[in-house]
Amino acid sequence: MATLSFWGGVGTVTGSKYLVESGGHRVLVDCGLFQGLKELRERNWRPLPFPVKNLDAIVLTHAHIDHTGYLPRVVADGYQGHVYCSRGTAELAKILLPDSARLQEEEAEYRNRHALTRHIPARALYTENDAYNALNHIISVHHEERSFQVAPGIKASFYPAGHLLGSRCVLLDIEGAGEDGKGRRILFSGDLGHTNPLILRDPAPPVACDYLLVESTYGDRLHDPTPPDEALATIINRAARRNSVILIPSFAVGRTQELLYTLRQLEDAKRIPTLPVYVDSPMAIKATELYLQLTNEFDESLLNRAKRLSLRTRDTHFTASRADSRQLNNARGARIIISAAGMMTGGRVLHHAQRVLPDPAATLLFVGYQAAGTTGRRILEGEPEVKIMKQMFPVRCHIERVEGFSSHPDYNEILAWLEELPAPPRTLYLTHGEPSATQSLNQKIQQKFGWSTHIPSYGETIELK
Repeated sequence: MATLSFWGGVGTVTGSKYLVESGGHRVLVDCGLFQGLKELRERNWRPLPFPVKNLDAIVLTHAHIDHTGYLPRVVADGYQGHVYCSRGTAELAKILLPDSARLQEEEAEYRNRHALTRHIPARALYTENDAYNALNHIISVHHEERSFQVAPGIKASFYPAGHLLGSRCVLLDIEGAGEDGKGRRILFSGDLGHTNPLILRDPAPPVACDYLLVESTYGDRLHDPTPPDEALATIINRAARRNSVILIPSFAVGRTQELLYTLRQLEDAKRIPTLPVYVDSPMAIKATELYLQLTNEFDESLLNRAKRLSLRTRDTHFTASRADSRQLNNARGARIIISAAGMMTGGRVLHHAQRVLPDPAATLLFVGYQAAGTTGRRILEGEPEVKIMKQMFPVRCHIERVEGFSSHPDYNEILAWLEELPAPPRTLYLTHGEPSATQSLNQKIQQKFGWSTHIPSYGETIELK
């Protein structure tokens, strides 16, 4: 008997983990960290409900921390097998996982030093050493779209997802599965990309499968039709006229590179003034260098000019050290600070936010999804003050949002992607979305296709008949 169980990425957009079991063998697709609401984050501290030592393999869709960030903990808990992923994901993991550990250790140290913790002492979920140990388990797969064995009787193959450098849909072929013993195929969409992304290739069409897991992050909305460069130019020009700072919480990988690319295009077209741009994230700095190395991931329209593709503005400053980051607080005048984390869940952006939020002339600009329970989400929903590092700060600055940078598809784009399936799946499972978005997309899929669909719950196990 083959089964599929859901241990993350259901009822929420984070913590992606899907366990496939067949013939006594176990493969985990994604190994992500929960983020956002406290009750979700607390799951990170609980042991997984299955012994990690019994896993045959882990397969990753892409490198974002909500899909990979639990790997160091799993390895520290005794996982000894391989972690399969694309080359882009493998290279990004070398940046993201140690950085994730470093941020957690710095956060724990900060809370201990300033007595900002209920747990004495505060500690990190895992250490930087744990992260490097996890990297030793990663196997980079180069022959994509060709199946390779990850466990006895289970093969995997990768297809471009267009969401992030190296992001892939994962197809698992399970030998002998099903009531007829003919085998079953499960396709995991991972996170799909927005149609016509700025830098990367479009998602590949879905391949034939028996079961399909599809993301539903924006299952209840359509993206703003305003081109992101137009919206961004308007906001920057307003802030420049006020001679004030723009703080952009940005995902260090993917979003920051798209921002730098767009800002340079706007500067070259004289649509915005040339302002100092500070990229305050060591991870974003390394990721930007990596993007320029792996140009095979680029959209074909960019590939021909990749050698002159600029992922920096005319006045870009990369602030790698914490000392350099602190110096930014002394700067004055119109300037742009791009800093992680993208949902304001931690990192250097919180230190900048302490000064930006109370300033009526300043601008806080969101360019990515803000999950429930995050500081970014609370600000977007209009809370007059928010807690940062156990202190309350009034929100007096200008709050702006540009949706066109989203690396997730809206519901029309998801429906268009599903329409390319060669045949309907036996069951389609909606994952990686908050309940309202998932339920909305479920209704739209049923109305358009009439397929069998299911919204799984945390811990639910499905038999692959």
